[in-house]
Amino acid sequence: MQTNSRFAPGSRILVRDAEWIIKKVDLTSTGGQKLVVTGLSEIVKDREAVFLTEVGEKHPETIEILDPAETEIVCDRSAGYLHSRLYLQSIFMAAPITHHEVSLGREAAMDLLDFQLKPSRLALQKPRQRILIADAVGLGKTLEAGILMSELIARGRGRRILVLTVKSMMTQFQKELWNRFAIGLTRLDSTGLQRIRAKVPSNYNPFHYYDRTIISIDTLKNDSQYRTWLEQAYWDVIVIDEAHNVAVRGGGTSQRARLAKLLSHKSDHLIMLSATPHDGRPESFASLMKMLDPTAIADESNYSKEEIKGLYVRRFRSHVEDQLGAHYKQRKIETIEAKASQAEERAFDLLKALDFTKIDRRNTGNMLFKVLLEKSLFSSPAACIDTLNRRIKKLSNLVDDEYQSDIEQLKDLREAISNISLEEFSKFNQLIQFCKNDLSFTGRERDDRLVIFTERIETMNFLHEHLPAKLRLNSKKVAVLHGRMSDTEQQKMVEDFGREEADIRLLIASDVASEGINLHYFCNRLIHFDVPWSLMVFQQRNGQCCYEIVQHPFSGCSFRIGFGLEGLGSGCGGGGGGVLSV
Repeated sequence: MQTNSRFAPGSRILVRDAEWIIKKVDLTSTGGQKLVVTGLSEIVKDREAVFLTEVGEKHPETIEILDPAETEIVCDRSAGYLHSRLYLQSIFMAAPITHHEVSLGREAAMDLLDFQLKPSRLALQKPRQRILIADAVGLGKTLEAGILMSELIARGRGRRILVLTVKSMMTQFQKELWNRFAIGLTRLDSTGLQRIRAKVPSNYNPFHYYDRTIISIDTLKNDSQYRTWLEQAYWDVIVIDEAHNVAVRGGGTSQRARLAKLLSHKSDHLIMLSATPHDGRPESFASLMKMLDPTAIADESNYSKEEIKGLYVRRFRSHVEDQLGAHYKQRKIETIEAKASQAEERAFDLLKALDFTKIDRRNTGNMLFKVLLEKSLFSSPAACIDTLNRRIKKLSNLVDDEYQSDIEQLKDLREAISNISLEEFSKFNQLIQFCKNDLSFTGRERDDRLVIFTERIETMNFLHEHLPAKLRLNSKKVAVLHGRMSDTEQQKMVEDFGREEADIRLLIASDVASEGINLHYFCNRLIHFDVPWSLMVFQQRNGQCCYEIVQHPFSGCSFRIGFGLEGLGSGCGGGGGGVLSV
């Protein structure tokens, strides 16, 4: 048995039939030594571990120091000393890069464009690589992040990597990094984390089990379940995709924002990605900048570009059009007008005439209820009826007779909307005619695919129920994608829509599919059945396909819908159809 004094950094030891190299030696409170080691054998290659010499004293065979004098010298008898040359070359390649220039960017499996190297060039000039990549949709933010991650790995700064993204993006992000950069990420969905926790002891941190992982941000945002483990973990690189979701908005802080703020202190290198990083409020964008550099901004409401210079990269297609060349695809956008039916006219007139006795009289969120009704009615009768049913049920449970008049008005409106038959749902019928006549959509060919975006789940369910028969599609060719699906279900649906042999031809999606998902493999047509209020969401949706068609809600002779500061339902009455400007 070796004595404690012989353990020193740089020594090689044999523990549990595996070879390790000692990186650090610390004294324990009991007078022994704590050995921080890195694996050298194939099974434990590059794995870190900690061994206590007290255990070795009780079991002498557990820790064995390998004596360099006993090393066996073997003659290389290969032709041209090939084995020795390969070994030396492997040592050379494993040596970390020490300069600040981009070295590996052009070796990835991609058609590299020069502007995609700028984020790495900018970040590598700093001691810590912390940057927001905010290029427009379709310019390759994932690829730019992959280049920077490859550079960090080559410099020995990327052994432990954590990637956070939305549930529907996990598979796509994982495939991109592996296929193009050979960066393997273990996908940990909700079931994957539970499986790890079942394997390891209760006091073991599950985030130490794998070094490079990709996890849904919604899985980790639960403070009570994962916060303790996250506070005790540390990564070399953390990547946050769709970073606009973690910005601080309003007076409160969302669970996503709290998670991002915690993780921003758990890594030296932080890469944030977002095509729409700014929502118009300086405080929101400042929260992202402060995650990258807490000292960058003094006043979150008033700061200049100079204060945040070097923390972000922002380019639009027009800025790099000369480099895109054949990669630049022009989008064709159309506005489709649908003339409202008489039943829809009556329902909207009744909605416009609502005069609540109690609702909208309190200084709370109820003052927006009438606007919410307008929005749901413009989505579909099914969505508006669902909104009415929920509010009627809520008011009926209140012990207050003053709400009775409001309840009766809501019931009258519900009856009027219920009278809108399938044939009188103008927007739906216009959609059918457009798909058949203008798009010639049949769903027979593998690349004859279509995406329809909605904002309300009830509208999505309505389209899923009625569209197949109207378009003469087999039910297997129509699928839905929404946020209520589990992360594994979302990932499978996105993957199936991008496979040539898959049956899916029509995908009806909520805005969960608007962020970063590649839907363009066999589809270049997109319809907005519900036009979102936020132009950020509209731009995110449009980025999923190269060709967009805007299906305008209720833009008939009696409905004029504005998308300015006044919002939806700002004007109504006779004359003039609505026009959506993009």
